[in-house]
Amino acid sequence: MLFRKQERQSKKMLENYHKEQLSEGLFQKCEACNRIVYTEDVIEDYHICPSCGHYFRVAPMERLAMVLDQGSFEEWDKDLETKNPLDFPDYEKKVAKMKQNTGLSEAVVTGKGKIGGVETAIGVMSSKFLMGSMGMIVGEKITNMVERATKEKLPVILFCCSGGARMQEGIMSLMQMAKTSQALKKHDQAGLMYISVLTDPTTGGVTASFAMLGDVILAEPKALIGFAGPRVIEQTIHQKLPEGFQSAEFLLEHGMIDKIVSRKKMRKVLHYLLLSSGANKAH
Repeated sequence: MLFRKQERQSKKMLENYHKEQLSEGLFQKCEACNRIVYTEDVIEDYHICPSCGHYFRVAPMERLAMVLDQGSFEEWDKDLETKNPLDFPDYEKKVAKMKQNTGLSEAVVTGKGKIGGVETAIGVMSSKFLMGSMGMIVGEKITNMVERATKEKLPVILFCCSGGARMQEGIMSLMQMAKTSQALKKHDQAGLMYISVLTDPTTGGVTASFAMLGDVILAEPKALIGFAGPRVIEQTIHQKLPEGFQSAEFLLEHGMIDKIVSRKKMRKVLHYLLLSSGANKAH
């Protein structure tokens, strides 16, 4: 009963969020079926195309509203500033533009919240911030979240979405693979759960590190998941790849992920997994 009440409250919060989005345009085009669809129909159905079932990408704060109890989210490390360690040309301008366009400080939002009264650390990556690329601050925020979760004895949920390591930060970006993985290892040694949720796309260094280290690895339908892109692989090996290669369905069939979960059911599945892990309800 409590879970259903909290679910109704979360849906109400989503409705308010959707009203703000409607001002952006009455129609939008689905990139999968090329049909023009009502924006209202899309956002009311968890950003899924009413024509073909294609999953549109979701902003971090709305993703959090989909799965967390209303008003339970506490953001961490919001003020961490992105640097330019290699003096890459115009990098600061690109980051400033992304901040202005998305309202985010970086390509990941981290913090803690509750799902059906169960407290959890949670992070959500954004495809709209430099394609969710993993730079030093993304790695730092995820590492801090995991270390704090270990200290507070909290499970971790991370919604992954990334084009890979951020080229503007070079080797400093690649170092985040080891950094985040080490934090997750210590979290695992403390006997705490980590749930990884793979969304479209999850690629590159993110796939090669924290995205695939979950005790349970979930994915959204038809999400692209892999290291190098299909075109790069075909050009390298000079062979045609199997049908649906690097899709969530292909990975499930080959044992790389545990379950494909629709957005409508994600909150319930996460709640069940948190309870199954022995996570206690927050008081």
